[in-house]
Amino acid sequence: MQTITMRCMKFTAYWLTLSLFTLVRAFAQQKNDHAHQEIALIKNAVEVFLYNNAANLPGQVIVNVGQIDNQLKLAKCPRLEPFAPQGSRFWGRTSVGVRCESEAATWTIYVQAEVNVMADILHVTRSVTRGQTITHEDIALQNINLTQTPDSIFTDPNQVIGKIAATNLTAGQPLRPQMLRAPYVILRGQMVNLVVQGRGFNIRSEGKALTDAAEGQVVQVRNKSGKIISGLARNNSIVEIQP
Repeated sequence: MQTITMRCMKFTAYWLTLSLFTLVRAFAQQKNDHAHQEIALIKNAVEVFLYNNAANLPGQVIVNVGQIDNQLKLAKCPRLEPFAPQGSRFWGRTSVGVRCESEAATWTIYVQAEVNVMADILHVTRSVTRGQTITHEDIALQNINLTQTPDSIFTDPNQVIGKIAATNLTAGQPLRPQMLRAPYVILRGQMVNLVVQGRGFNIRSEGKALTDAAEGQVVQVRNKSGKIISGLARNNSIVEIQP
């Protein structure tokens, strides 16, 4: 009986020791974890940094921060400092640096991220031939990711209605400035009125346009004496000559 009691006491002591060791180890691990920087806080700092810097972009900004290795052990930082590495931009796929410069810790890491900008842009709804005037029926708005489209696109129908197709357009194309031109107010071969205005005088004569020109564009004209001069195209067949 005494032998059994001794065995029970030893077994109980063993489990008490094991439990105490486990608790001490868990406490040490917890203390060690508290000494390391939380990865979630780094990701949050990057996300806030990108949203703040992309706030003025046209459209709805959506930031996706890439994965950071959870096994990464960085000393806990009292103040995280996100920054833009040289050559990076707040558009599309990018990289953000996060540094810690304090008495407690000094380190720098780089985090991959993606900044998407969703906005409505104008697309061609049907085939348009070169020289055709753009109407409401030729265009429609479509929500797309601006970071995956060419630069200089139209978002306002008023920017394109009445413009002339400079090339053949196909349905589904996003409209860009080089695809359109302003309508001509002067046509090559047209008889025009040459107007020279100055302080206290106004001289008018006739000439023949040698080139096509939209409002405000430079147009070459041959006057009655055969001399070729340049002026600014205006409405009502007028070419304004600078004195």
